[in-house]
Amino acid sequence: MTDHDIGTELAERVRDAAAARQPLRLVGRNSKAFYGHAVDGETLELAGHRGIVRYEPTELVLTARAGTPVSEIEAALAANGQMLPFEPPSFDGEASIGGAVAAGLGGPRRPWGGAPRDLLLGITLLDGRGRILRFGGEVMKNVAGYDVSRLMAGALGTLGVLLEVSLKVLPAPAVEESLVLTLNHEHALARVRELARQPAPLSGACHVDGRLYLRLSGNAASVEAWRTQIGGDGGNEADIWRDLRDHRLPFFASQQPLWRLGLPPATPRLACEQSVATDWAGAQRWVHSDCSGSEIRTEVAKSGGHAILFRHGNDETPVFHPLDAVRQRLHIGLKQVFDPAGILNPGRQYASI
Repeated sequence: MTDHDIGTELAERVRDAAAARQPLRLVGRNSKAFYGHAVDGETLELAGHRGIVRYEPTELVLTARAGTPVSEIEAALAANGQMLPFEPPSFDGEASIGGAVAAGLGGPRRPWGGAPRDLLLGITLLDGRGRILRFGGEVMKNVAGYDVSRLMAGALGTLGVLLEVSLKVLPAPAVEESLVLTLNHEHALARVRELARQPAPLSGACHVDGRLYLRLSGNAASVEAWRTQIGGDGGNEADIWRDLRDHRLPFFASQQPLWRLGLPPATPRLACEQSVATDWAGAQRWVHSDCSGSEIRTEVAKSGGHAILFRHGNDETPVFHPLDAVRQRLHIGLKQVFDPAGILNPGRQYASI
């Protein structure tokens, strides 16, 4: 498909909806349509707004329209030996770069490469009044004062319609190799903590079905030295990281509620973690559990974490971890500033926004 700029048409649609107070359901390429609460509103199609606007390999910056497929961006980067460091997931479809930023989700490389918000240099945004606004730029020095761009990472379109995003990219590693060690959950966490205290070139660490998978990325000498030191089985395990990122591992085939827990990496296995796949060196845990949502969130909160009901939820259990009074006031205040009529993806995250 060719590049296409439909920003003006989208702005007109939003202005008309704001005047009529007609809620809009923002839809990109539908790879993460399941994530969050359902939105009751007219569909605003964003996938047609696509194309790489600017890409300067020597500056490690790429700007693209929000509907551009991530696969198209990754191909352009790979041709120049570069990559998106946060390794955005596609799940069941072909993700767009706007959806990747709006969802705020990162793949297995995220702890070492950065989260979407960490790599977001600037945006062009369509607010709830239909105004086209620009924040940030294409170099880090432009990001000063209130970093509005980063507010949009993880906002799921509730604060504005992303039209363009400028992202920092990084050189792809010269060599990558995966290792597999047979360890139980606690021993796996201890092994990763031990490696984290050393200059090991880790770019992935997950534990699933009694196996600890480690990905090493760097120059050939460093990867070989650490492969020898760590041990375990080597070989072609590259697919494990794609399958983990896109939830294609057998673990994710269950129709039980799937919880995404964010925890301090050293947290021991919780009672609610009846079946668990651990990513991000222990900081992100995918959990199937028969415990109630309140039981899970109470236990997770005691460990200083949060819990999201990622898939297979119900209408009674909120998807996202409840906000305290201060955070709720901040969220509501931001919604009123960016979308005073409350028409953009209302209720996708929380009922109040």
